[in-house]
Amino acid sequence: MESTSATSLAVASHAARVIREWIDDGVYPVGSLLPSQRDLSEQLGISRTSLREALSTLQGLGLVVARPGKGMYVTEAVEAQPSGEVWRFADSHALNDVYQLRYALEGFAARLAALVMQPEDVVTMQTNLRAMQQSIERDDFAQASRLDFDFHLQIATISGNHAIADVLRGSGEVMQESQRLPFYRRGARHATCEEHAAIIDALSQGRPELAQQAMATHIVQAAQRAGVHFPTGL
Repeated sequence: MESTSATSLAVASHAARVIREWIDDGVYPVGSLLPSQRDLSEQLGISRTSLREALSTLQGLGLVVARPGKGMYVTEAVEAQPSGEVWRFADSHALNDVYQLRYALEGFAARLAALVMQPEDVVTMQTNLRAMQQSIERDDFAQASRLDFDFHLQIATISGNHAIADVLRGSGEVMQESQRLPFYRRGARHATCEEHAAIIDALSQGRPELAQQAMATHIVQAAQRAGVHFPTGL
């Protein structure tokens, strides 16, 4: 049973990797029609909900395309172009709004955290960064997004602003989804790690203005990788 959101995302991520291997191995060559969702879910031993999430991931990677009334076809593995189709919370939260909220809150949280950062906090964040790098190498974007969320929540917690931390924690599933989408951008999958490293560097130096700027830059660039562009006035 897939009893938690985290478990469901892990199952979907594994299923996406299996289907991708089938495509890479020529089981389903370019132009071919994938089996129905019912057949695929039975082959993989997962629920249709997890399968739909896996197919959404593959769509984001540009490996498959949905043709209304026909099914899911294997296409060329082109650079992903994120769209509303892969944003699971479109009915309740505009992706643009989520990134603007993060931009408004998290830069200030980073500024506050830089004033009280401890050596052990830096070590924890560096450990998180290494784990994220490993997850990206495995194309495990579900795990990478969880680590991404933990990274940002830790900064908000260190900042001492409980309201900001509570907002992030209370919107965890939505935040993680916004953090998952940038990993689809081929050629820039490690950009998040590079930006996190810059944030850690600013925090470890105890430089609040630099930390705030590093965080703001990260969120704007992550949004752009997810297909979202918004004015910041900078």
